[in-house]
Amino acid sequence: MDKNALSAVIKKIDGYRQDVIDLETEMCKRPALDPTSGGVGEIDKAKYLTAYLEKLGMSVRQIDAPDKRVPSGIRPNLLVELPGRTTAPRVMIIAHTDVVPPGDMGLWKSDPWTLKVDGDKIIGRGVEDNQAGLTSAVMTLKAFIEAGVMPERTISVALVADEETASSWGLSYLLKHHRDVFNREDLIIVPDSGNPLGTEIEVAEKSILWVKVRTVGKQTHGSTPETGINAHKAASYFTVRMQTLYTKFRKRDPLFAPPISTFEPTKREANVPNINTIPGEDVLYFDCRILPVYKVDDVLKEMKRLARETEKKYRVKMEFSIVQKEVAAPPTPADAPVAVAIARAMKELRKRKPKTIGIGGGTVAKYLREAGFPCVVWSTLEEQAHRPNEYAKIPHILDDAKVFAHVALQDS
Repeated sequence: MDKNALSAVIKKIDGYRQDVIDLETEMCKRPALDPTSGGVGEIDKAKYLTAYLEKLGMSVRQIDAPDKRVPSGIRPNLLVELPGRTTAPRVMIIAHTDVVPPGDMGLWKSDPWTLKVDGDKIIGRGVEDNQAGLTSAVMTLKAFIEAGVMPERTISVALVADEETASSWGLSYLLKHHRDVFNREDLIIVPDSGNPLGTEIEVAEKSILWVKVRTVGKQTHGSTPETGINAHKAASYFTVRMQTLYTKFRKRDPLFAPPISTFEPTKREANVPNINTIPGEDVLYFDCRILPVYKVDDVLKEMKRLARETEKKYRVKMEFSIVQKEVAAPPTPADAPVAVAIARAMKELRKRKPKTIGIGGGTVAKYLREAGFPCVVWSTLEEQAHRPNEYAKIPHILDDAKVFAHVALQDS
C-alpha cells in the first residue's frame, strides 16, 4: 500500500466536517419516503445527489425502476465509479437513499426534516439510516478526487431506492434487470448496520416474517358484552400465546445478536373510536426474526395453530396475511476477501480487531448473497435506526470514509 497516498486522502477526509453537515442537511430536507408511507419516493434526493456528484466531476448513471404509485413514475438508482490504478477487484459500496417516516412526532425534540447539530451529533430522520453510510461513501470519492490520488482499486458506489420496503424498486430491481452492474469478485460493502466501535462485520442475517392478523368477532355495546364477541380480547389472548414460540423455537446461535429467534407484536390498527363499544374487528401485526436453523413455514404453521386455539376459545375468526417473508440467504464466509480487507483497515487505522456476526435486521445484503455475490454489512454507528431523535456522529462518518479509502488502496 502507498502510505503517502493514504495519508493524503485521510488528511482531506479530516477536513470534511462541514461537508458532512452540509450534505446531511440537504438530504434531510428531502424526505425520501415510500408511497405506502405517503411519500413521493427518492426522486428529489436523487436529483440533489446527482448534481452533487457531478460537481465533483463524477459521471452518474441513473437506472430508473418504473413505479406508477409515485408522481414521477420512477424510483431512481444512482451508480458512480472512480477508476482505480489496477485491475484488482473493485470496492463496491451500496447505500440506500430512502428513509422511514418519523413516527410519533411528539417524541421528537426537533423537526425530523431539519438537521440539528449538537456537538459531534447530527440529528434528524435518516441521518444514520442510511445517510451516514451514504455520506461516508461520497466523502471517500471526494477525498480521492480532491487529493489527486488514484485508488488501487476502482471504487463503485451504488445509491439504491426502496430499501425500507423490500427493495423491489431498488437493489432487487438492479439484480433482476441490470446484473452486469455487479461482479462476483467485487469487495461489496453495505454500510447499513454496525456498532459504535465498528468492530462488527455482518456476514449473515435471520429470516424475516411479518404477519398481519385480522380477528373478527361481533361488535356490541360496552355494557352488554354477552351480546357480542370481543375481537380485541381474543387478539390480546393470541398475542400472549404467541410468546410460547420463544420456547418452541428456542435454539441459540452465538453468531447473532440477539442469539435467539424473536416473535414480537408491533403495529395495531385502530378498531373502534369510542370507549363504550366492544370491537367486532381487531387487526395487529407481528415481526418475527428467525434463526436460519428454522424453517419460516414451521413458524407460520405454529402461529396458525395458536390462532385455531384462539378461535375455539373466543368464537372468533382469524385471518392471516403475509406482509413480508424473507428466507435467510447463505452467509458470506468469515474469511471472504471483503471481510479480510475491512479487518486489515480496522487494525491499521483504529488498532481494533473486528469480529464477524449475524443480525436480525434485514439489509440489501440478503439479495446479493442469494444471487451469489459475497458481501458484508459494516459501518460505525450508534444503532439509531427508526428511533425518534435519530442521530449520527460526524467522527464515525469520517472515520468510515477512511476505512473505505484504506480498502480501496490495498493492493492485495
